[in-house]
Amino acid sequence: MEVTENPIVLKEDNQTLMFLHLSQLLFIVSGLGGIIAPIIIWQVNKDKIQDMDTQGKEVVNFQISLFLYYIVAAILIVALVGLVLLPILGLLNIIFPILYGLRARDGVREIRYPLTIRFIK
Repeated sequence: MEVTENPIVLKEDNQTLMFLHLSQLLFIVSGLGGIIAPIIIWQVNKDKIQDMDTQGKEVVNFQISLFLYYIVAAILIVALVGLVLLPILGLLNIIFPILYGLRARDGVREIRYPLTIRFIK
């Protein structure tokens, strides 16, 4: 008699995927909350929920990328360019998590944030 392995079946949970994206908005309350909360949600659920691993990596990469862009914009304040870039980055940090959170809720599986450097693959 042959023993077969049962593959791990990940459940679909669009609501938790939505919360993953929306958790980035915690940067408004606590600067680091916008990166810590998504990391926790991603790590706790990556082996339980379908697409959590890929979307979690995308969210974390987006937040790391934005952090680097904020640093560059802060340095460019000397040249007054940063005064324009900082509010734009702040808006992107609000608009994209909401937009992609709603897409995740609606079952969109392939989510790619623009301007994101892929540190975690």
